[in-house]
Amino acid sequence: MAEQVEFELVSPERLLISEAVDMVVVPGGDGNFGVLPRHSPLVSTVRPGVIDIYQKGQIEKRIFVAGGFAEVTPERCTVLAEEAVAVEEIDRAATQQALKDAQEDLEDAKDQAARDHAALRVKVLEAKVAATQS
Repeated sequence: MAEQVEFELVSPERLLISEAVDMVVVPGGDGNFGVLPRHSPLVSTVRPGVIDIYQKGQIEKRIFVAGGFAEVTPERCTVLAEEAVAVEEIDRAATQQALKDAQEDLEDAKDQAARDHAALRVKVLEAKVAATQS
């Protein structure tokens, strides 16, 4: 049996995934990074995007994450996600409407804190819509 890396995906609500995988590709703060067995230790922010989980040379699962942190050791990759949902479970129409609403909130923001909050929500929703297109 080929070597694998333990992958854990944790959201605020629960442990979503805990399994041995061939490879995982994470949307890191500085760009996507792949994790294979014996990876160098790493801590990274996670930007809104899709985590691809590989088994037998193919993508087995695609999970949208809204951001968070990743910790990689030679044996394990753990992602602590602010929000996580399987790509196939995303309602594209509802997400597009939420994006439109967030863009309007950004335009109507009265102060910097409201603008910052709305801009972050727009960024996450844009990434979520993009995840449904691939």
